[in-house]
Amino acid sequence: LSEPEDSSIQVTGDTMYKSAKRFEDLNLSPELLKGLYVQMQFERPSKIQEISLPMILTPPYKNLIAQAHNGSGKTTCFVLGMLSRIDPKLAAPQALCICPTRELAIQNMEVLLKMGKFTGITSELGIPADSANYIPISKRPPVTAQVVIGTPGTINKWVTARKLGMSCMKILVFDEADHMLAESGFQDDSIRIMKAIVKASVNCQVLLFSATFGENVKAFVTKIVQDYNQMFVKKEELSLDSVKQYKVQCPDELSKIMVIKDRILELGQKVGQTIIFVRTRNSASMLHKSLVDYGYEVTTIQGALRQEDRDKIIKEFKDGLTQILISTDLLARGFDQSQVNLVVNYDLPVRHESEPDHEVYLHRIGRAGRFGRKGAIFNLLCSDRDNMLMSKIENHFNHQVAEIPSSEEDFENALKIAGL
Repeated sequence: LSEPEDSSIQVTGDTMYKSAKRFEDLNLSPELLKGLYVQMQFERPSKIQEISLPMILTPPYKNLIAQAHNGSGKTTCFVLGMLSRIDPKLAAPQALCICPTRELAIQNMEVLLKMGKFTGITSELGIPADSANYIPISKRPPVTAQVVIGTPGTINKWVTARKLGMSCMKILVFDEADHMLAESGFQDDSIRIMKAIVKASVNCQVLLFSATFGENVKAFVTKIVQDYNQMFVKKEELSLDSVKQYKVQCPDELSKIMVIKDRILELGQKVGQTIIFVRTRNSASMLHKSLVDYGYEVTTIQGALRQEDRDKIIKEFKDGLTQILISTDLLARGFDQSQVNLVVNYDLPVRHESEPDHEVYLHRIGRAGRFGRKGAIFNLLCSDRDNMLMSKIENHFNHQVAEIPSSEEDFENALKIAGL
């Protein structure tokens, strides 16, 4: 988990916190330390953990708004925060983590189970049940698990039906908080959950973690969360330098597919797994069909799939059984798979017709090169509009993206420069 030591992390709020150079400095239980060293195989805290963990774990447990790179170890910060605040003798929900997608909730739960393996702390996933495991909410018993990780809709249903009590809640985490609190995201559900907690448990600590916080979300968050510490990284530093970004001009849609087939996948098979991001479900199924017709084994994930199918596709990709995954922006955020070295933007992410979605772009490119590993991003541009969107992205991040011709030699060089 090495990070550039000079990464300019800025902190506002109390300065009474000493940074933790070793996990032993954090007053953790022996069981948790064992989980960190034996299960997670960590040697020492990453830069972001060194700064944020003392802020999370030191009484009087102030709220925290934290923004940091994709792949910098944010999940460890809040999972460790949740595990260390639990009273193991109390069989009631004491920590709640809310995530925008079921994939992210499942992934965070995997980290929690691994890190908390020796603690005996109980946990439960709050995500929409697949058809095989569906129980009407009125029939399900009240939640007694000490940590709950879930999506806003399901958590809200449980709270409303009085199945998830808030009176013992000590810590509430929003993962990908900008999306959770944006008007176009899950703002209503998130506010309802927050209000229920504030009413039932006055001293509950709120942690907001994300790689991006737009100005409007920042303004909104600070209205909701009072008396907080804040930690953030400069915008220019967010574009991941361990990852090389490229532009490829394609005269039409068909040539985009040919570039993916003849260049990226041919050369990319040697370097690891590939995620191809598309904007719509239709593009996803069209591209899937084309690549399968050419003999590639690809899987595709998008929101219209049944829950159990989504889970299976993610598991196969994480287990390395599939190499190429086509995805809508469902997986842009927080999806962590260390073998992903190539990301292809088949379509650039847009807010509306003429404005790119900078945050989603940043999240997408953050799927490659996790934890300082190498990665390459190929942006396929096919019209004046694509070029305009790309130049707006470049201006926003103050970062010129190199253009490469689509010959095999140029692609081989591009991968070499990216360290692949």
